[in-house]
Amino acid sequence: MIRICLAALVALAAGAASADPSFWRNEWPGTDFSRTSVDSWAEIRSGGPGKDGIPALTAPRMHPVADETRLAPREPVIAVEIDGAAPRAYPVRYLTWHEIVNDTAGGVPVAVTFCPLCNSFPTFDRRVDGRTLTFGVTGKLRHSDMVMYDRETQSWWQQATGRGIVGAMTGQALHPVPTWMESWETFRARNPDGLVMDEPDWPRRYGRNPYRGYDTAARPFLYDGTPPPHGIAPLARVVRVGTMAWPLSRLSAETPLTEAGVTLTWSAGLASALDSARIADGRDIGAVRVRDAQGQDVPHDVMFAFAFHAFHPDGTWMLGD
Repeated sequence: MIRICLAALVALAAGAASADPSFWRNEWPGTDFSRTSVDSWAEIRSGGPGKDGIPALTAPRMHPVADETRLAPREPVIAVEIDGAAPRAYPVRYLTWHEIVNDTAGGVPVAVTFCPLCNSFPTFDRRVDGRTLTFGVTGKLRHSDMVMYDRETQSWWQQATGRGIVGAMTGQALHPVPTWMESWETFRARNPDGLVMDEPDWPRRYGRNPYRGYDTAARPFLYDGTPPPHGIAPLARVVRVGTMAWPLSRLSAETPLTEAGVTLTWSAGLASALDSARIADGRDIGAVRVRDAQGQDVPHDVMFAFAFHAFHPDGTWMLGD
């Protein structure tokens, strides 16, 4: 049985909020709803909590890898490794409850993100047109994906794509930073002198999974779109590079795989954050790295198939022979 967080239960009980900007203006007086790239307001639904009901973090405490005692070896972390800065690990046990971390690494202001409902975890450079933005969580979903907002213009952004969809920043695009999800054990072994995000000062059950059993469910939460093609299960994981998607099942069987100018590798030992009651006990889904012909890391995501199909309906499915 799927166990989802209280916010999701509230959304199920109350239904989606009115798909009409007039309903939202009291909560969002600074948002310019006359500017949007969304075809229909009905695409945007309440996920349960309101603005900042899921509290994004800014400038979190970091401590040395050697001082970390809470994380289990297979627990997922998002690795941010930028030239000129100590490598940083952002544990998914914290991102599950906060979804966005605004930080700075090597002089680069970044937004490390995780949307549990889509399994999407892109990291973005927070600079747009010469200004640095700080991101929060709207509490809204579009195609079951988190809608972020920036505190400077109150514009809304699609987490899975990094594009402004409502407000003054409509049409703007955040620059993705090459980061990846891997096990704490892998990050620690590669970066013994690195840093890891410390536990935030919020009353949350860090290390617990409020979405127990979600990634083996038959249907995604609050998603009304069409299922992915080729008989691919909606909650099957795919590796997205640009507008191309490789099924994780194919990659795990054929690793390493070189196609379309990139090399994808899969390695066992990473726990799913959306499986067991404790994240550390999640089944092994394996970790992915994507590099170009020069061996440089390439921005990518490992998201659910339904989300790739929703945001890239004309995308290319890399299914092999």
